[in-house]
Amino acid sequence: MRIALLVDRFGKRFGGAEAYGVELMRVLACRHDITIIARDYDSDLRLDYLPVKVSARLPSWMRVLYFACRAARYTRGGRFDIVHSHMNGWSGEVQVMHVTPVRYSRLHGLGPLRRLATWLSPRLATYLWLERQRVAPGKRVVAVSQLIVEQLHDAYGPSLRVDTILPGVHSAPPIDAAQRRVTRQELGLSEDDIACLLVARNPLRKGLPALLEALACLPARYRLLVVGADGPTREAVMASSAAARVSLVSPTPEVGRYYEAADLYVHPTLNDSFGMAPLEAMAHGLPVVISPPAYCGFSRYLSDGVDALILRDPHDGAGLARAIQALGEDAGLRARLIQGGRSLAQQQSWEAVAARYEALYEQILSAR
Repeated sequence: MRIALLVDRFGKRFGGAEAYGVELMRVLACRHDITIIARDYDSDLRLDYLPVKVSARLPSWMRVLYFACRAARYTRGGRFDIVHSHMNGWSGEVQVMHVTPVRYSRLHGLGPLRRLATWLSPRLATYLWLERQRVAPGKRVVAVSQLIVEQLHDAYGPSLRVDTILPGVHSAPPIDAAQRRVTRQELGLSEDDIACLLVARNPLRKGLPALLEALACLPARYRLLVVGADGPTREAVMASSAAARVSLVSPTPEVGRYYEAADLYVHPTLNDSFGMAPLEAMAHGLPVVISPPAYCGFSRYLSDGVDALILRDPHDGAGLARAIQALGEDAGLRARLIQGGRSLAQQQSWEAVAARYEALYEQILSAR
């Protein structure tokens, strides 16, 4: 098939939703002709690329509207068999929803005056109109978690047809003990230290404040490694009493060595439609501490004490510290979560995800 992917930025370093597109296309490109239509392209995957050039000086809503118009021009005339979109607009036949719908966050449950104020904003009105095109009759809407399905139904009604296709994960290679030792030395970690890992594009939104509070409650051998540290992250860490026990790594698409160096993964996120990093951590054999389903869509698919330790409240630093220390001190609990997490990750390969999309594409083609 000739498949076009519409995405704002194509590259793993841009975030979880962007990594979803990269890894899905990595598998599909083995069997299909893939073209990427995007504003930015930064990936090791070499595919045909049609750039959408737009001035950064334009406000975001104008950039999104311009992208939708350019994408429509690129994809018209039967140039592609399938148009697979991760963007607001009308061009995609397959519309993948990674984040909370705008209509849900801006209109659902609000009074008439606040709803009117939303519609009077050119920015919000544009986003709402573009999102409406994504769920128009004839589109195949795909949500990356049950949480997004529920939000879509609250926003657009339960009759909206939504498929659910969770993100995938690649199997991790066996741990290289020598490389693990080198990486830990580079990070200033001793053999006795317990390294807690957080990988995030925006660590503050993924629970860093609670993690810093928890770290201050834990014995000195507990250390925190944050991959994806930006300016605000560094400022928050420097203001913490536990700053000396935190190692910061700038954003990088190559995070495998940090999973290998860590002892456990912590994900007290405040808002994740799914949460790809904890799934990747499970594939690397790390036990996981994670936010409850109200904050993290991935937790809907987990059993507390079997696949992960699920927090009651991700804002509660003391509760987070207790969960971390339980993993640090209880070898049987660690082994149980590692086994449960690995089993779950093995069921969610990118090859299986790609097969589900191919089945969806075939349904669309056969219905024409």
